[in-house]
Amino acid sequence: MRKVLVTGGCGYIGSHTIVDLIDNGFEVVSVDNLSNSSDSVLDGIAEITGKRVHNYPVDLCDLDATRKIFEEHPDLSGVIHFAALKAVGESVEQPIRYFRNNINSLINVLDCMAQYGVHHLIFSSSCSVYGNAKELPVTEQTEMQEAESPYARTKQMGEQIIADFSRIHPRHNSVLLRYFNPAGAHESAKIGESPINKASNLVPVITEAAIGKRPEMTVFGDDYDTRDGSCVRDYIHVMDLANAHTKALQHLIAGEQKAPLEIFNLGIGEGVTVLEAVEAFMKVTGQKLPYRVGDRRPGDVVAIYANYDKAANELGWQPERDINDIMKTAWAWEKARTEAVAS
Repeated sequence: MRKVLVTGGCGYIGSHTIVDLIDNGFEVVSVDNLSNSSDSVLDGIAEITGKRVHNYPVDLCDLDATRKIFEEHPDLSGVIHFAALKAVGESVEQPIRYFRNNINSLINVLDCMAQYGVHHLIFSSSCSVYGNAKELPVTEQTEMQEAESPYARTKQMGEQIIADFSRIHPRHNSVLLRYFNPAGAHESAKIGESPINKASNLVPVITEAAIGKRPEMTVFGDDYDTRDGSCVRDYIHVMDLANAHTKALQHLIAGEQKAPLEIFNLGIGEGVTVLEAVEAFMKVTGQKLPYRVGDRRPGDVVAIYANYDKAANELGWQPERDINDIMKTAWAWEKARTEAVAS
């Protein structure tokens, strides 16, 4: 059984990836400082998989504490690195905090991987590295534009740091997964998106407004040059995304990589506007949604969606779910977590 360290394992994407890893025969160790998550998600993972995952509540910016994790697990086959601050709007307001956290934690993980001989890294990157892309859909060869937020800049910088690291560590292999907009929840409704801080991603904002946790949701701008004036995004179901991380790690372990550093886009290849997402939610769930149109939000890219042919051809990965599945599972999760709090 291969062992993998998942950083940010109690977070949204990390927790769903842990489920997929376990389902595919991996042993998982988690590290998450719980700054925007809860280790209660480990209960849901245990219910789904029958496996209890240990989490180290460590801040990866602490190099000594990070080293101790690697020392305790000398048999790691790889690292999947999710741990990062990720709110676009917050990063605009707190850029230094984002640079300090996202960059220092990555450097410490790479430092430990080199010191303890862990050769495989899957890096959680983002479509935000493309900025306002000049061509759609974007491919892995699409030229990066100026980052639209400090968060996006940390992902651009992270990719560059890993590329430089790979050049001087010939046995190290990395996959950078540039994914688009993760959404939805595990079909069991036992885990889903449940941030400690105020949700800023579209789908949890929609479900929270529908269930009454917030008075309404705001569509940030309806005057963009898109088909209905709202921003266009590529929404990918979190379990499809999770499976891509497993496949990428299996790809590295099997020695199938064509270069020490490889890049893959992960999306469903279709753009959905914010207003179309709102309509999809109401159609699938039958719920009314209180929303209003507000001003544009600083840091938002106008439109972006993926070409995922490379992931399909080289990783054997295909998205299996669409925007309707996303809304159905997200709503089931929202109801389940609201009922759990009430009880």
